[in-house]
Amino acid sequence: MEEDYGLDFSDIEAQYAVQVPNTFDNIVVVDNVPVVDEAKEEKLLKVIRKIFSSAGTIKPDGITMPKNPNGKSKGFLFMEFESAADAQKAIATLDGYKMDKAHVLVVSKFDDIETFAEMSDEFEEVQVEPYVEKEHLKSWLSDPKARDQFAIMKGDEVGIYFNNKSESPDRCQSKSNWSDLFISWSSYGSYFVTIHKQGIALWGGPSWQKINRFPHPNVTMVDFSPKENYVMTWSPDAFKTPDGQLHNICIWDVKTATLLRSFPTPATKEKAGKENIFFKWSFDDKYVAKMTPGAQGAISVYELPSMGLLDKKSFKVENLMDFYWSPTENVLSYWTPEIGNIPARVTIVSVPSRNIVRTKNFFNVIACKLYWQSNGEYLLVKVDRNKTKTTTITSFEVFRMKEKDIPVDVVELKVSEELIELYWEPKGNKFAILTAENNNQTLNFYEVQPKSAATTSAVGVKQLKQVDAKNISSVCWSPKGRFCVLAGLKGMAGTLEFWDTEDFTKLGAGEHYMCTDIEWDPTGRYVVTSVSYWRVQNDTGLIMWTLAGQELTKQYITGFKQFAWRPRPPTLLSAEDQKKLKKNLKEYSKQFDEEDALESNKASADVQEKRRAQWEEYKALLAKFRAIKESEREERIAIYGFDPEAVNEDVEEVEETIEVVLEESEEIIE
Repeated sequence: MEEDYGLDFSDIEAQYAVQVPNTFDNIVVVDNVPVVDEAKEEKLLKVIRKIFSSAGTIKPDGITMPKNPNGKSKGFLFMEFESAADAQKAIATLDGYKMDKAHVLVVSKFDDIETFAEMSDEFEEVQVEPYVEKEHLKSWLSDPKARDQFAIMKGDEVGIYFNNKSESPDRCQSKSNWSDLFISWSSYGSYFVTIHKQGIALWGGPSWQKINRFPHPNVTMVDFSPKENYVMTWSPDAFKTPDGQLHNICIWDVKTATLLRSFPTPATKEKAGKENIFFKWSFDDKYVAKMTPGAQGAISVYELPSMGLLDKKSFKVENLMDFYWSPTENVLSYWTPEIGNIPARVTIVSVPSRNIVRTKNFFNVIACKLYWQSNGEYLLVKVDRNKTKTTTITSFEVFRMKEKDIPVDVVELKVSEELIELYWEPKGNKFAILTAENNNQTLNFYEVQPKSAATTSAVGVKQLKQVDAKNISSVCWSPKGRFCVLAGLKGMAGTLEFWDTEDFTKLGAGEHYMCTDIEWDPTGRYVVTSVSYWRVQNDTGLIMWTLAGQELTKQYITGFKQFAWRPRPPTLLSAEDQKKLKKNLKEYSKQFDEEDALESNKASADVQEKRRAQWEEYKALLAKFRAIKESEREERIAIYGFDPEAVNEDVEEVEETIEVVLEESEEIIE
């Protein structure tokens, strides 16, 4: 044009130049989409848009689905989001999404496909980066003495230590301002968790380096899945999602720090916490379930890690009140209240089949509460009923989950008894109930009797022991079962009683005034009682006890806030190996006793050496000050006008004995 007319349009071209993007990072390619004709195209696109809207905002005309000449789709489509972040989230959360049995979506970056399409046909050797070995997250388990670790938060300082029984602990790591709010451990102890205004951080390995961080402002609750593959965080301050919704709950992949999905807090009067956050993990990390309470109640089970809704539909449960997973299998238990002519009901359902395993109806019910035994062998349901118009009665319905047809045993309290709390024995078949009657507290131990060998019917639940619990507010079981501490916590006298429930022997007793918390170590050998500054501002600190109630160490710590034992992962030993170890425990005990004796002798030698060093230091200081005194003698004589020490040498000491008659009496002897 410039040659024909002699005109220069370069300034106009520069002004209206269109910038062609170098990347298409906000566009994704969705493959394995169902092939449909024009009649079903609109319906399919509506479903696709609904699925992907959870990841971010899709542009109004942002979905393009290529077609064949016959009018049918080609089985893939292009989707354009408002931002690259939304596209990235769609890839992270929806790649592998199961639409149906035949269609599992594959979500990829458009730029990646362009890159592969433009790859050179000539082979180029890949530059392999040098291997950098990562630190072993379970390195503390290789400690030669098999010691456990614990974390302490005091003031602004957080420290991690190896436990040395009655000796001073060995410090592994200590930092100031390491955590802003509180500290925690993951389920198996692989990760140490610190809380910050910006989110949470995970630390681990021998050098305690940062492993991952999860951005979620003002987190106040952290809940790991049982196998610590995922973590859930909750914050009272809602954040706005790309589509404008307000969410409080985030579910993350622990290893990649990827946000899998976020949710709002369900509308309820209850405060958020592990018992009522409405999200609960399955025992094997395969699922996480969400409860929607109320008349339109439902349990939504999401598959991990895709976070897709199981079978694309929830369990509809009208007037749902509460639910729990079994701790050893994918079985859900929940209860619904009595409304009109419909009785209250406890239901047990299998996942993913949705088959109802067992139901039981209850009448005149005020409230229920579900308690799973840690081995999943029993489900105990506390039922509060109206006995009359003015009185209530509490009963315990024990479902035997491993027996045919799941029989139920019943234990009833007296009308005048009020249940305070119930405590299952870990890895055992005993439970304790704390009750109040006429201002008197009583603790009763029960045992679910095993099935009788002579009959097909269950023996039932047997009462084993009744204990006066005047100053007791809590029962703290050892994580291995059998042993427990009866404690008066939070404003009570701090009474501590140590019991062996094998034969109900009281092993010992102690006191920790104003005690607020009790923590058993993972092995069940030691227990720590503490007074936290968060609840009591005076006499904060901790005491470590043996399981028999022998006091090992006592520390008063200014500003002490939290003590947390590091959990241990499940043992790798088989049941047969564990049985063999228990059988030969006396032989191993001799070796351990010898090692303890050596440690005790070493400790005594260390104390003697320390005292000897202190004595030598004292003698050196004494000689030093005597030399200074001697060098200042002339100056003292000039000040006093005489030699004070010489005067003292001339002084003669005179001893005088004075006898005083206090009483005198006469007695005539015939």
